[in-house]
Parts: sequence; structure tokens; C-alpha cells
Amino acid sequence: MNILDKIVLRKKVEVEQAKKLVTIKELEQGVYFNRTPYSLKEFIMSPERTGIIAEFKRRSPSKGIINDHSTVVEVTNGYAAAGASAISVLTDIDFFGGHPNDLLEARAANNIPLLRKDFMIDEYQIVEAKGLGADIILLIAAILTPAQIETFSRLAKSLGLNILLEVHNLEELQRSINPYVDAIGVNNRNLTDFSVNIQTSFDLGGEIPKEFLKISESAISDPQTIKQLKAADFNGFLIGENFMKTADPGAAMHEFVKELISV
Repeated sequence: MNILDKIVLRKKVEVEQAKKLVTIKELEQGVYFNRTPYSLKEFIMSPERTGIIAEFKRRSPSKGIINDHSTVVEVTNGYAAAGASAISVLTDIDFFGGHPNDLLEARAANNIPLLRKDFMIDEYQIVEAKGLGADIILLIAAILTPAQIETFSRLAKSLGLNILLEVHNLEELQRSINPYVDAIGVNNRNLTDFSVNIQTSFDLGGEIPKEFLKISESAISDPQTIKQLKAADFNGFLIGENFMKTADPGAAMHEFVKELISV
């Protein structure tokens, strides 16, 4: 059993436990449930922003603890000030050290799109994401059937949420696309062994239909790489560990953006 299999098994238990504690009706009473989500496309394509989706992540199964001292508010505020187009917040507890409350804190402190970064396997999590103040949900093709992806996409769209569909190879891309998706993210990280290869984005980028935002995820640590990805028609760039492994992730992003502008 690989890491991804273990995460999904644990997630099923976690969601069933959550359902017993908080009902769908109670989720719909969430403080942010009736707010109108921001448009991912508007912020990604804004010339005043960078296209970067900067991530708040405490740890990972492959790297262990990445940053256990920076707070959600200080990091996400720093990202927004540095020109992030959106912020990704890990809410998985057991494997990434996150928590749904991290999303609530980030929402209260920021006025740009927030991605709920988690392993979405149930409609319950989508309703929960809306109540927590998310603007975007992540659907991972590797753990979902095409029917699930369409069902989840329809529900998310009915709630006004943006949908980022994550793929790792051509087979996932071809079987998973539906008209409700807003953006397609190519994850350069292999979720079975967590190795990374930026070439995955260049290989798949040309296969993504023009009507979707193209996002490259993971393995981005050099502004020059973003320049190359832009030349390959990518619009957005999800960066996590590169900033989070520093003492001040917001400042690290600020320096990265200064280099990006000069590249």
C-alpha cells in the first residue's frame, strides 16, 4: 500500500467521524457559507498579481516537519502582500499537520482566493469547504472516478466554488475533464512515492484544452522555471515547500517575486 492509499483510507474514516459530529445542515450554517467566493480566474489573470498559488503547509509524508513555528495568519498575510494570486491551505490533519481551523483563520485575515487543499472523497467535504470560507476546492483525479469528479464538480459549482482538477498523467487528464472545472493542475509530484519532476508539466501542458486555466503544481523553486512554464502557456504556479521551509515564508516569497520580475 502506497502513501496515497493510506491517506485515502484514513480520510474515509475521518469523514465518517465528521458526519457524526456535524450535520450537512449545520455546515450550511457556517459563518462563511453564504459569502460569494472570489473568482480564481480573475485573480490568476490579474496583471497586478503573480499567478502564484502560495501554500501554507506544516509538514508532509515525504519531508516530515517543514515548518512548525510560523502561524497561518502571518504566512498567508505575507503571501498576499507579496502578490499571491491565491493561497492554498492544507487542512489534512494526520499526514500534513493541517486543520480546518487553518482555513477559517486564513479567510478571516485575507481578501484573495483560498484553496482548500485536501483529499476530497465525499460531497460532505465540499459543503464543509464552503462553510470554512474556501473559494476553490481540489479534486485529485488519481483518487476519484470520472463520475465522482463530475458529481463533485456540479455540487461545487452550485455553491459558487472554483474547481481545480489535479492530474498526473495523460490518462487521468483525458478521463477526468468536465465542463464544470475551472482549472487543471498538473502535479509534478508523484503521489505514490512523492518524487518530483517538473517535466510532467511540460509533457502534459499542450494536452490541456484552451478553455481551462493551466496550473503547474510542485517542484517549482526557481523564478526561471516560471518563465519557462509561462512560455508553455501555464497561467498559475502552486508553490509550497520552497517558501514554507524558510524562517519567514512571506519574506521568501517577496524575494522570489523580486527575482521573477527581473528574470
